[in-house]
Amino acid sequence: MIERTLRRSLEYALDVQAGAVLLGPRQVGKTTLAQEIADSRDAVYLDMERTADRQVLEEPDLYLDERAGRLVVIDEVQVVPDLFRTLRGQIDRRRRQGSRTGQFLLLGSASRTLLHQSAESLAGRVSYHELMPLVLPETGSEALSPLWLRGGFPESFLAKSDRASVTWREDFIRTYLERDIPAFGLRIPAETLRRFWTMLAHEQGGLLNAARLAGNLGVSGQSVARHLDVLVDLMLVRRLPPWHSNAGKRLVKSPRVYIRDSGLTHALLGIETLEDLLGHPVVGGSWEGFCIENLIAASPRGTEASFYRSSAGAEIDLVLKLRDGALWAIEIKRTTSSKVTRGFHVAAEELGAERRILVYAESRDVPGQGGVRAMPLASALEMLTALQAR
Repeated sequence: MIERTLRRSLEYALDVQAGAVLLGPRQVGKTTLAQEIADSRDAVYLDMERTADRQVLEEPDLYLDERAGRLVVIDEVQVVPDLFRTLRGQIDRRRRQGSRTGQFLLLGSASRTLLHQSAESLAGRVSYHELMPLVLPETGSEALSPLWLRGGFPESFLAKSDRASVTWREDFIRTYLERDIPAFGLRIPAETLRRFWTMLAHEQGGLLNAARLAGNLGVSGQSVARHLDVLVDLMLVRRLPPWHSNAGKRLVKSPRVYIRDSGLTHALLGIETLEDLLGHPVVGGSWEGFCIENLIAASPRGTEASFYRSSAGAEIDLVLKLRDGALWAIEIKRTTSSKVTRGFHVAAEELGAERRILVYAESRDVPGQGGVRAMPLASALEMLTALQAR
């Protein structure tokens, strides 16, 4: 059993707040984590995709009143959006009775949809947490290559062979396209969305060019925006925004787009083995996206992530703005050289970055020129994780 690093903060949230909302794509491990927490408490578990469990909540106040004082875990809560208003009343009533913490743990598989449904109803009553696919601190640094190749969905990562892993991911993609996405009420042909998803895989980490994608896909620019919104909302794609605070600089305004799980990127492109990956043109973009997801996951809550690119060529792959305003400039290269480009130095100076890091493929942590420190991914993750403990 792999211990998820999010468990501690999720349990803390339940100890100090009325409830918590756990978001994440399907099959990422939300239910397993929630059930582990439920096993350590007096709790009841309901899955809203089971007809019997939905019927239990046909009279929600009656059912929940009888379980006051217990943690109620409700899985796939976006299936029953009308429940949020009931939960607000339950939380407020229990507060008046002196029960203020550990009441509800809500699990959902759609980010913006779920947040929109619950934002007004549960504002100030719950905290939001995202469970991402497995990251390096959870699997151990010795598992870096298989984690990068197979991605972080537990069933894919733990498969007995690369062939079994890629088969699981292919089935996952097919199920999402043919069943899960239509279940959210989204009317997009599965084949069209698969082609679009595959196009994004080919351009992993590239600037969004909606016009080119629309032309290649044979649809309108509005359709491309809608398709992208779907994959972002389902937490399958990351739209990394450009840095925008330097008013005096001409900066790139288009976001960069990454498929968030490297294993899904590889499955969409037919990449099965590490040898296949290392010889594929997407290897650089895949490594960059893999590192970015790990770095964002390790960052303290409230960290803002973006990239920096000016019209003059100054560029930083990942800018992390911490809650105290400190900026970390991070360059990501699958190389053994500890040197960064002049454009990175220029951009770091323009931003006044406090930390300047090159994440590279060597195992040594070495100082470089211009205050840049070159280090393996594991070392950069340790630095960010240490900030969370402060």
